[in-house]
Amino acid sequence: MASFQAAADFAPDAATELRLLPLRFERLGSNRFLVANIVGDLLLLTGEELERVISLGIRPGDGLYERAFEKLLVAGKNQRAQLQLLALRLRSRMAFLREPTALHLFVVTLRCEHSCPYCQVSRRSVDRERFDMSEEIALRAVDVALSAPARRIKIEFQGGEPLLNFELVHKIVTAAQERAPDRNKTVEFVIASNLALLTDDVLGFCRDNGILLSTSLDGPADLHNRNRPRPGGNSHALAVAGIRRAQGVLGRSGVSALMTTTAASLDRVEEIVDEYLRLDLGGIFLRPLSPYGFAIKTKQFTRYDGPEWLAFYERGLRYIIDVNRRGHHFPEFYASLLLKRMLSDQPIGYVDLRSPAGVGLGALVYNYDGKVFAADEGRMLTEMGDRTFEPGDLRTDDYHSLVLSDKLVSLVGTPWRDVPRNVAHVPTNRTAVPTRYFTTRRKGTRSASSLCRSFVGVKRACCSYFSKSSTAAAKR
Repeated sequence: MASFQAAADFAPDAATELRLLPLRFERLGSNRFLVANIVGDLLLLTGEELERVISLGIRPGDGLYERAFEKLLVAGKNQRAQLQLLALRLRSRMAFLREPTALHLFVVTLRCEHSCPYCQVSRRSVDRERFDMSEEIALRAVDVALSAPARRIKIEFQGGEPLLNFELVHKIVTAAQERAPDRNKTVEFVIASNLALLTDDVLGFCRDNGILLSTSLDGPADLHNRNRPRPGGNSHALAVAGIRRAQGVLGRSGVSALMTTTAASLDRVEEIVDEYLRLDLGGIFLRPLSPYGFAIKTKQFTRYDGPEWLAFYERGLRYIIDVNRRGHHFPEFYASLLLKRMLSDQPIGYVDLRSPAGVGLGALVYNYDGKVFAADEGRMLTEMGDRTFEPGDLRTDDYHSLVLSDKLVSLVGTPWRDVPRNVAHVPTNRTAVPTRYFTTRRKGTRSASSLCRSFVGVKRACCSYFSKSSTAAAKR
């Protein structure tokens, strides 16, 4: 009569020689460590447990071996399955490399009727039309964008204020839609606008062509108007009116908003979140200032430091989590991106969290004057006199000569040996870190590592909160 074998017969051989697989770890508390494998699976360990794993002082049946084996931290020296599984999952995470350069940013003008003191792009006054992109440059950029390998292309219109050159936006959309089918592409469009110049004609065009709107909203009226002044002092009223009109024509998901944190924002995060909730926006991205353009010239960037911003962020995240607990789905987008990156193998579209670097591989930026940049921060850096991230020019280059240029290949492949170690080895950001380093290394501003500390701080805030929540749930 047949019978089942005992479970012990299937246990690994205790004498099996182990090998340690690639891992990273961070301290969360006095005796708590968050350990991750190469594809981001997470395991909470004590200091003693971490030492045992790293020294391979674990054996089948002791409990810790099973936890480490499950998280792909260890494998038998003759086992291939663990390595094959890691390779398969890493391939999924790197799937974006199969269709590079899906995002293309068109800077159709540098002109803007706002005068934001933290403006990153060194905007120009409304009467300076020589800072508008020409039709010839625009159509050349369309051809370059549609030459990228990605099947789904996103074109984002930036400025300045792109609605000051809406006639050209109209021509670019029409040309892209006409040319895309011949190249087996689909094209999506986004206009990044302050919405002050939004008209019924613009909204109708957006509705008819599936164009999304992205705007800026820094909080309640007094804070927004202070951060984003314009003639008449009514930037908040115009932004709110534009959001509501866009929601009515394009739907709730047809318009989104971004905020920028200034020193005046630091003690008002709950009010800022409440303003987004009041306008029925689908979430918020709590962003620090970046060291470009007027943010440096007006010294806005140096008016608070990394720890102050992290305190602002953590308080905001706790408040947003409480909003969600009360039954209102309202994400903080950066935390959502980080958690997706950490807890799943799905590739994400946010190029700042990509490795290898998102410069060029994730996006190309076409400036009003025909210059091409490997990242949005790269064009801001050029306005400040550093052309490191400028691989070419639309007048002389095509897609392949741009992405295969010596400059771009060097930027993507450099080990950044001259970058401080805590910058080069933070795995959560590969696009903003190089440009931030080049901005700050000679400008006398805060160290580039402040950006990495911010990213690591956000990651730790997420991990700490959810690990405490899991512990509390387990006790219940």
